[in-house]
Amino acid sequence: MKENDMITKNPGWTLFFFALPMIIGNLFQQFYNMVDTIIVGQFVGVNALAAVGASYSFTNVFIMIAIGGGIGASVLTSQYLGAEEYGKMRTSAYTALISFLVVSLGLAFFGFIFNPWIMMRLKTPEGVFADAILYLQIYFAGLPFLFMYNILSAAFNALGKSKIPLFLLIFSSILNVILDLWMVVQWRMGVAGVAIATVIAQGLSAVISFIILLLVLKEYPLPKGEKVKLFDWEMLVIGTKIAIPSIIQQSIVSIGMLLVQSVVNGFGPEALAGYSAGTRVESICIVPMIAMGNAVSTFTAQNLGAQKPERVRQGLRSSFYLVIAFGVVICLTLGMFHDSIMRAFVDEARSQKAFATGNAYLTFIAWFFVFIGFKAATDGVLRGSGDVLVYMAANLVNLGIRVMVAKLCTPVFGIQAVWYAIPIGWIVNFLLSYQWYKNGRWSRKQLVKSSLRQAQ
Repeated sequence: MKENDMITKNPGWTLFFFALPMIIGNLFQQFYNMVDTIIVGQFVGVNALAAVGASYSFTNVFIMIAIGGGIGASVLTSQYLGAEEYGKMRTSAYTALISFLVVSLGLAFFGFIFNPWIMMRLKTPEGVFADAILYLQIYFAGLPFLFMYNILSAAFNALGKSKIPLFLLIFSSILNVILDLWMVVQWRMGVAGVAIATVIAQGLSAVISFIILLLVLKEYPLPKGEKVKLFDWEMLVIGTKIAIPSIIQQSIVSIGMLLVQSVVNGFGPEALAGYSAGTRVESICIVPMIAMGNAVSTFTAQNLGAQKPERVRQGLRSSFYLVIAFGVVICLTLGMFHDSIMRAFVDEARSQKAFATGNAYLTFIAWFFVFIGFKAATDGVLRGSGDVLVYMAANLVNLGIRVMVAKLCTPVFGIQAVWYAIPIGWIVNFLLSYQWYKNGRWSRKQLVKSSLRQAQ
């Protein structure tokens, strides 16, 4: 087997080169989400753009559940890899896949049946309601494929093979763009075409990902005579305890967006369209920060499995330097090009209010992305070690701040209060998680024990 870079090489460079494919891959994933918005906004209209934006906040919750669940469940896989327990590593990966397939089928049924009621409760404007429901019905019909695609990507990252999801995301993104142009521009299918294109692109990628993962897992040698179980209830229980807080952490932005959207909806379709465009750009800007947190999580899990907690401390310090560098680049880019970025989504001449709303959002939030990076990296240590209770509580505080400030302050300060709440939540979340990290209890967590290392 090739030397495991996570537990042997320089932490800073290891984290950077491991996170880089995830960053590029997630940018491609966000890219085709953004293309949906651009194509609808330019070729269908503002109401259709608002419909896709209203749907996006709802559907993104489910995708974040998949990503968070995959990352949480893969902590166990990473620790078995670090401990060189390859048979149990395979069982952990299989258990996660089977469990989340069942979960995705249940969520698909829930979303398909209840999405009209939920969108109504979110006060979706009447002019965009029908298109939003049409988009969601198609989306939830294909949710198991979309869900499993993200679980499989997390499994590859747990094995330290972040380049494989990158190539699959590039393939999925290009296919999605081609299908978008064909169905929306050529066939005039509107928001239905956007939803169908997304389901087909990610569904095909999920099937390919599954085949590749089976081949990759077989590369890890097993002791003579050892058999691999396809499912283990004990691993499911341990993985679930880690996955639930991870789901909360990954979903926190999306759940906040969903709850806050009922406030934004009250300002009308044009404000919703501008806000939706702004949040799409935000979702791209946080990609390197979330990827760094996920990289730290895998780094932590493998090094604790290898009984090297000091490398985890070195890794967190290195991740902070990387986060600062990413934050400076993002802030400068939005500061110089925010007008041009917004014009890609919204025609200023057709809807000046939508353009102004999105532009105001971007110019404010540009200064604060470094804090979500600090938060994500610190949370990554706690998640990767399995020390998840305070980490979960900190993220719930983050959500509570965003919702309360948005709902209580918009009557006084207007729609701007929605984005004032975001950095406040990020900063408080980081301070709570970092204070818990400093007590060092995470370093004494041990989810797995290596019989091989004990024998040595």
